[in-house]
Amino acid sequence: MNGTKLIKIATLATIMSFSLSVIAAERVVKITPEIGSVNVLHNAKTVVIERNQDVNNTIDENYAKTSRACPPFCIRPIVLAPGVETIGELEVLDYLKKLGHDKNLMVIDSRTPDWVARGTIAGAVNIPWTQLDTAKGATDLDIEAIVADEFGATVEDDKWDFSKAKTLVLFCNGMWCGQSPRNIYTLLKLGYPAEKLKWYRGGMQTWNVLGLSTVKPN
Repeated sequence: MNGTKLIKIATLATIMSFSLSVIAAERVVKITPEIGSVNVLHNAKTVVIERNQDVNNTIDENYAKTSRACPPFCIRPIVLAPGVETIGELEVLDYLKKLGHDKNLMVIDSRTPDWVARGTIAGAVNIPWTQLDTAKGATDLDIEAIVADEFGATVEDDKWDFSKAKTLVLFCNGMWCGQSPRNIYTLLKLGYPAEKLKWYRGGMQTWNVLGLSTVKPN
């Protein structure tokens, strides 16, 4: 066998080996047939969101409980309030992909810090519902500071201007959780435009059911 044939065989073997490596690295569990993962900016670092590749994986025990006392843990309607869009995981991922270049957008984890410590969605900012609720000790000035400094609205003589306010995507623990609904209701009472509020009803429970990546606070 001459040297040319040996080179061709070696090249073919390399190509086959590379092809097998690509096949081996192919995700078994994709997000959609076309999407294997999504890169999200979180705390100035790129985080890859994908689904757990272990087909025998089961849900995190934090979200395995099916029954909680109602009230307060009652099943929420699909339409939370007129004009507020209810979205699913793919829409959340679309918003997350925009975070790096769209400054008029925020994804908000409305849960209390003890829940956030168990894992959250990369790219989300934690603004607990208690920080927007006067019944939980938040003052009008506290609420004003968040809505103005974080969300981009302005206020003068107790009159709010939301023309430059950000679009907010809010979530909490799931369809039985009242934390993001409370944030949304508070903002609506202030006059926040309903069309600038998006509600991920499935929240962390559905996110975990689908085996999607989570991150923990530093």
